[in-house]
Amino acid sequence: MGIAEDDVERVRAAQPISAVISNYVALRRTGRNHVGLCPFHAEKTGSFNVRDETGRYKCFGCGASGDVFTFIQEVERVDFVGAIEHLAGKAGITLTYTTGGQPRDRQRGKQLVEVMAQAVEWYHQRLLNAPDAKAARDYLRSRGLSGDVARQFKLGWAPDEWDALSVELGAPADMLSDCGLSFINSRGRAQDSFRARVMFPIFKENDDPVAFGGRVLPGSTDPAKYKNSAESKIYAKSKTLYGLNWAKSDVVKADEIVVCEGYTDVIGFHRAGLTRAVATCGTALTEDHVRLMKRFAKKVVLAFDADAAGQGAAARFYEWEQKIGVDVSVARMQGGKDPGDMADSDPQGLLDAVTNAEPYMKFRIERTVAAGDLNSNEGKASLGNAVVAVISEHPNDDVRRLYAGELEQRLGLQRGSLASRVERRGGSRPLVSLSDVVTTVVQRAPDSAEIVMLALMCTQLDDVLAITSEEVFSDDAQRGAFRALKASGGNLNMAIRDADPDARAVLEIVGVADTTGDALKEGINLLRAAVRRELTRRVTDTSPEVIQRDRRIKQLSDQLTDRNVADSVAAELLAWLYDVSLMSEA
Repeated sequence: MGIAEDDVERVRAAQPISAVISNYVALRRTGRNHVGLCPFHAEKTGSFNVRDETGRYKCFGCGASGDVFTFIQEVERVDFVGAIEHLAGKAGITLTYTTGGQPRDRQRGKQLVEVMAQAVEWYHQRLLNAPDAKAARDYLRSRGLSGDVARQFKLGWAPDEWDALSVELGAPADMLSDCGLSFINSRGRAQDSFRARVMFPIFKENDDPVAFGGRVLPGSTDPAKYKNSAESKIYAKSKTLYGLNWAKSDVVKADEIVVCEGYTDVIGFHRAGLTRAVATCGTALTEDHVRLMKRFAKKVVLAFDADAAGQGAAARFYEWEQKIGVDVSVARMQGGKDPGDMADSDPQGLLDAVTNAEPYMKFRIERTVAAGDLNSNEGKASLGNAVVAVISEHPNDDVRRLYAGELEQRLGLQRGSLASRVERRGGSRPLVSLSDVVTTVVQRAPDSAEIVMLALMCTQLDDVLAITSEEVFSDDAQRGAFRALKASGGNLNMAIRDADPDARAVLEIVGVADTTGDALKEGINLLRAAVRRELTRRVTDTSPEVIQRDRRIKQLSDQLTDRNVADSVAAELLAWLYDVSLMSEA
């Protein structure tokens, strides 16, 4: 299965690559490039370069690189065809498939999303208009979730009937089952999965409806207060955040995302005026959730009982901070209230809790101190033991040392007493290795003479070939890059596709090289450098013929500064470099 090449190029040209990537990464214009923090590894100084002219991106910190399709594949976790479909959908481009349509599983996924969309609307209209939904409307009104709020979040009502949805949607039973909307009962009939529940539709960040959370009304005899859709072909709990589709714009703008426990908490934050809140869908926060959030923001604020899971949760949060490159903090809710309630009783307090969120380590320490006894020496000593255990959880030496020093002063303990105990407990067991954070270091400078010349091949190919050959480049990878660009007629994407891995790595740097220049001038400089390099290598050969020939080559190299004879001189020097390369191979 494929997509017509013309359609691929139309999608590629629909908008600059920087416009696509800026939906995920904050970019700033620097020269002819756009630069930002890499979304694929943790960094504090932007090394992620995007070049509209070549349609390429390259991170000089971790080595990530590619074109607009590669980027979407990585951040959206889709294959090549999925990346094209994603971008085509955003641009309103209809695709032509070259082997009789979309693959079966992809087509099936789209059909399931369409059925889910019909179910969202059916439940929603039932809530707004059906007589049997009055109790649900009254409940939502009591929680401040009626009217515009219900419409904004497409809230719904699942009636207390066996198969109302299944019958009225009229979709095939296997589709309803694959969506998690129904199941086949003992009588062999489709039976609705949700009954007598207020429905909260769950959307992916691209607005595709994929699941539901259903809440019973007060007074229900059903022991399960919430019921969530089972995982399906279109829904994975560990990779889905409720509300991200509504929150992502504000999240990117603020570079901050607020994580709640439930659906009504997310809606509560929206009602209070903070629209960057999301929630997990009936599961604990996972690394996949955090990676999803990092695509949009670096700062993660936990707006739930972040200490309930104890030290195991702490270890995960610290690991995510270092491994994924997020900053985790905690919003303290006054009186232990949840955001849904505070949206009515104290909306400003809700906003202040996020504004004044504390780093996770500080939150852990403050909770420990609050539970201790500061009124006696014995209490302070006991508290010292407790905070040592908390501080030792953190994998960073400097963070442990700083917090230990602060607590020594606060508890009136001897300087260094806590720090030494913390180091004995935690200093030898960091949670995350630095190699997990940065796995690749790019050695080549993006503005070296060789990279400049290769970049010019994309715009001044004939001029470059008149003054340059592969022999002027200093290593095999650069020579391979030259050959690939020459064979592709200066088409960078084609050259990257056909090059060997080492040459491809060089070409990825070329793709974001922010350079302009005169091919003749740059070629002369590169040729003279190659000649000097080769002459230096040959100083051990003292035969008269070689000495005479090399003297002639040195004179020709000096004449390259005269543009009137540069072409003829360059041809002779390039021929000499070619002959030398053949002899060294022999």
